[in-house]
Amino acid sequence: MKIAVCVKVCKGELNPFDASALECALTLAKDVTVMSMGPESTENVLLPLTRLGAKAVLVTDSVYAGSDTLVTAKILCEALKRIGFDLILCGRQSVDGDTGQVGPMLSACLDIPLITGGMQVAVANEKAVVSTRFGTEETVLPALITVERSYVLRFPSIFSKIGKVERLSNGDLNLNPEACGLKGSPTRVLETKENEQGKRKCTFISMEELEPLVQKLRNETSLTETATEAEQKLKSVWAIGEAAAEKAKHIAENVVILPESDPKEIAEKAKQEKPEVILWNADPWGRRNAPIAAVILNTGLCADCTGLDTDGEQLFMIRPAQGGNITAKIKCLTRPQMATVRTKSESADVVVSSGRGVKQSLAKVKALAERLNAQIGASRGLVDEGGLPYESQVGLTGKAVSPKVYIAIGISGAVHHTCAIEGAGTVIAINPDKDARIFEYADYGIIAEF
Repeated sequence: MKIAVCVKVCKGELNPFDASALECALTLAKDVTVMSMGPESTENVLLPLTRLGAKAVLVTDSVYAGSDTLVTAKILCEALKRIGFDLILCGRQSVDGDTGQVGPMLSACLDIPLITGGMQVAVANEKAVVSTRFGTEETVLPALITVERSYVLRFPSIFSKIGKVERLSNGDLNLNPEACGLKGSPTRVLETKENEQGKRKCTFISMEELEPLVQKLRNETSLTETATEAEQKLKSVWAIGEAAAEKAKHIAENVVILPESDPKEIAEKAKQEKPEVILWNADPWGRRNAPIAAVILNTGLCADCTGLDTDGEQLFMIRPAQGGNITAKIKCLTRPQMATVRTKSESADVVVSSGRGVKQSLAKVKALAERLNAQIGASRGLVDEGGLPYESQVGLTGKAVSPKVYIAIGISGAVHHTCAIEGAGTVIAINPDKDARIFEYADYGIIAEF
């Protein structure tokens, strides 16, 4: 069996979701090819992977620079056709763009079955059986599977030899240069700015005040989310999903709510009725199906939007980028304009999350959560070190939560974490470092070891 693993290099390192996908491939087959699209410097990251027994292919050309997710999927599609495959594995998303779109778009370009969010993958008799957080799925091969951070990439043997990286340029793939890179991309970033959303004014309290405060806050009425009405509204917007419909009400005079259905059917309906805008929930279903519809409609798709605005004709989409450090304002040049809008995960009234700073005190944290009848959460750092399972992770690469009370214990407050707790009614941070960033995003703070 021949497995191709599509990977991305982020800030000079292999994207951790893609590292998981590569390990998954190595457990399933001996014939594994790692493919990445990027500048020539990407070879420095691919080359060491050949010591694991994988072949490596770098797709690189100056005309590909600036490609958005749709164009990236089209380029990778042609490269994969050239090398051949029985199974394609991709990480669920990258830690810089966080869109999770390239894998589903690639499956649509290749017209092969797709399964997303794989925790464990088994292959036999030309079929793949995939365990996900939502159950087990099965598909015939060839197929594409996106993989969660459920595998740990092995180290190479000390006796292993380094291989070579094959390069593919546009001279090999022969794509129209006008349809590649920034020129061919249907989405455009209009502006970026530092992300300061979610900052709060922190009042410091003692540890003894914590539990009585939580009980008081729990009994208070939940805060309702407010949204700004657009001064000029779009005439009509299609919405698929509750969160999408709610966002659409603030930017459109008329909202057409569609049920979740086959993305091919939605795309065909859109071809006939030509809506200006289609909004999707940025939930597992929307993340899986909106990219497929985008490929069929050959249109741009902006992922995981936290804000929407319009001048009455153009939709402006606001989303976090670069791990949440900045927010980007984006528009779509093609029609329909499409976006997935962020939804919040269902959570208990109180969530108690732990960071690496309390890895040795998890029993104490769990005891607090039990006394408060609270849900357990975790930072990415703690999950990476095996302290709590991935299902507990709160953050851009985990889940967003919106409890009445969110308690962050031993969490420094990295932006990829704080942007996922913006919907919490009250945030309480416990950290021994009085200068920890988390206090800038907390309503109450306790400076103490836990």
